[in-house]
Amino acid sequence: MGSLLSRKSNRSTKTLGRIETGGRMKAEGKKLSSLLKNSKAKLKRGSADPIVNRLVIDSRRVTPGSLFFALPGIRYDGTSFVDEALTRGAVGVVSSVPRRFGNSKAVFVNSADPRVTLAKVARRFFGKPDKALALIGITGTNGKTTVSYMAKHFLSLDGVKTGCLGTIGYDLVERVLPSFRTTPEAHDLCELLAQMKGFGCERAVMEVSSHGIDQMRVADLRFDVGVFLNLTRDHLDYHGDMDSYFEVKRRFIVGDLGRRPKKLAINVDDVYGRRLAQELDDDSLISFGTGSDAEMQAIDVDMAPDGTTFTLRYEGKNRLVRSPLIGHYNVSNVLAAMAISAAVGADLDSCIGSLGTFGGIPGRMERIQNGQPFEVVVDYAHTGNALENALSMLREIILGKLSVVFGCGGDRDRGKRSEMTGVSQILADRCWATTDNPRSEAQEQIFDDMREGVTDPSRIDFVLDRRRAIELALKSAEPGDCVLIAGKGHEPFQEFGDTVVPFDDRKVASELLELMKLGGRF
Repeated sequence: MGSLLSRKSNRSTKTLGRIETGGRMKAEGKKLSSLLKNSKAKLKRGSADPIVNRLVIDSRRVTPGSLFFALPGIRYDGTSFVDEALTRGAVGVVSSVPRRFGNSKAVFVNSADPRVTLAKVARRFFGKPDKALALIGITGTNGKTTVSYMAKHFLSLDGVKTGCLGTIGYDLVERVLPSFRTTPEAHDLCELLAQMKGFGCERAVMEVSSHGIDQMRVADLRFDVGVFLNLTRDHLDYHGDMDSYFEVKRRFIVGDLGRRPKKLAINVDDVYGRRLAQELDDDSLISFGTGSDAEMQAIDVDMAPDGTTFTLRYEGKNRLVRSPLIGHYNVSNVLAAMAISAAVGADLDSCIGSLGTFGGIPGRMERIQNGQPFEVVVDYAHTGNALENALSMLREIILGKLSVVFGCGGDRDRGKRSEMTGVSQILADRCWATTDNPRSEAQEQIFDDMREGVTDPSRIDFVLDRRRAIELALKSAEPGDCVLIAGKGHEPFQEFGDTVVPFDDRKVASELLELMKLGGRF
């Protein structure tokens, strides 16, 4: 069958299938020899020049003429599915493990790193679309989606078509596709960029995840701007420790994936960002932050319940900024989007003036309003740092009590679970711990890990059903209070084992508020 992608969840497979059947590009077949040029992969068996008309990493999706890449995976290895790929008509197999093909006439391509080969081959197969686009890559633990949405907003002001790829969706300007992962696999990514090019885009903004970097999904692409936002604890189930996590992010910024971005924007308020900025101090770098050492600086920050005001100091000029986004971390996000705009030569005054029309980001500090006399906010915060930022910001602007509903994902970094509980106990008056995406892990095990962060048992309840937890939090709220529903944001589902069930925090909260209104609760 093939790859980790195809087994990660039903959601991933089904969504990818929709993209394939909903308009996959009719790329012309290309000779294998031309695709392998400069890839360092070696042809070991068969004709040197079969025509390749499709790149595939999931053996179940192989059709005659496909080149199958046997990628290494966490739970499954693509080499186990070569026979199925051959049976389905693959004209070649790219693998790091030599093997015999029996009577098959397929080509064997030996590659020390099939993921790198996939990235290089995909770029050629889809006509090097990155060369036709001003490509902006944004990496960091928190804020990638907000910055990418805002950057797209700014970079579209001059009439230039700008696409956007990330956690919430793939916006190709002429069509929007559901996202199946933050940074797509290399062949899907190159195809999406090629579609943007075909739709007349001249710029593309994309989120670059640590998994996408480590698995070489963005290898060999030409980035005009590389952005580093911050680094806080997340994904340590995959990376092991913070130093390893940072080193992966660093590889993208310094160009270890093939090419260094032409220009860089780095948050020097972040300790890891400062390390990078000190290492890469040259004319290609725009540093941003609230400290005096930042080239692009926010000063005189004033936060209010309906937005934030600050002065943007850059290249000797001060500009007044009024942002609809609230919270100190969103000051950093606005600066990042401004730094991107400056790096590509966009007019900063126009960008600042357009902030009033910026519609915000689905599931990021999204207010749910149904006439209730208290605030309800849904946010994607799913790490200790992100939850701390969200709660701290709300604490500064609300008059009443602050409650939070949150959970922790299964099959992920267990160490951050107690951290999230501890943060909620410090900053919230009342907490409801519940399910997030348990995946294959027992929810009681997740709860046990979360309980290690409990400091005041009287202020936290563990509720198995997420809808019930949200209901309890809403019913406890009084006028002037605020309920934060954290962890899932825009996601319209929950994952239990191999099953994906519909669940949208925003819709659930709205439905419960409507029932409360009909019941005379407000």
